[in-house]
Amino acid sequence: MSQLIWLDGELVPEDEAKVSVFDHGLLYGDGVFEGIRAYNGRVFRLDEHIARLERSAKALMLDIGMTHEELCAATVEACAANDIHDGYIRLVVTRGVGDLGLDPLKCPKATVFIIAASIQLYPEELYATGLALITCATRRNAIDACNPGVKSLNYLNNIYAKIECNLAGVSEGIMLTRDGMVSECTGDNIFVVSEGTLITPPIAAGILDGVTRRAVIEIAGKQGVPFQEKMFPNADVYTADECFLTGTAAELVPVITVDGRQIGDGKPGAVTKRLLEGFRELTKSEGTPI
Repeated sequence: MSQLIWLDGELVPEDEAKVSVFDHGLLYGDGVFEGIRAYNGRVFRLDEHIARLERSAKALMLDIGMTHEELCAATVEACAANDIHDGYIRLVVTRGVGDLGLDPLKCPKATVFIIAASIQLYPEELYATGLALITCATRRNAIDACNPGVKSLNYLNNIYAKIECNLAGVSEGIMLTRDGMVSECTGDNIFVVSEGTLITPPIAAGILDGVTRRAVIEIAGKQGVPFQEKMFPNADVYTADECFLTGTAAELVPVITVDGRQIGDGKPGAVTKRLLEGFRELTKSEGTPI
């Protein structure tokens, strides 16, 4: 059966779901998006995702043309139309159709589409054995240039770094700030555990305010794990007792080596395992019904 795409208020078969070649999302990466997960027939933290989408759009002065409630309802509708029980949702808002110039004022109406399908970012065995990472030469975008906290369609910075990962034969890579501190990975937030304390870079440093990141911090609080937000160099990752990544598609995945250095004992650590278990328990009980 053909997948149905929610496109500007209509459910359209995937082979008929098209956007104009004059859409500024295609021409210039002018738009925003969200990756959202569904578990057990519920959309996980839908309100948080839509709120982040709205913040990103506001930063770009992009009028979505839909209310918060309408965006939530459309996301659920796309899931229901595709019989999604456990899956991945991509909600995209582009600037819309304009001319060949850059001016966003030439785009009178945003384009909105929602794809409800499935995704598996990492094989399940890696959640038990862990990832190998590199530190990428490509630095993360500066906060005063193309702010990484805005989840825009312009992902070339991440793609440059992802190409480095592909060439190195690893799944992910750490991206540093302009002054050499750890920011995030090409598609995930990063955490380390040192002497029992969970540490991650702060949002103010210009990283994405990850929904899974937030959930893991909440779980850590409930489990009594000491927590700190601070900047740190990649040398602190090398010497950490544990390391893991978080993201909507990745969920929570352990890291066992970085730049050839073994993290801890080279196996997913106890704190990482507890947090992963806690996150998976949370997804069984929380979400907007489809």
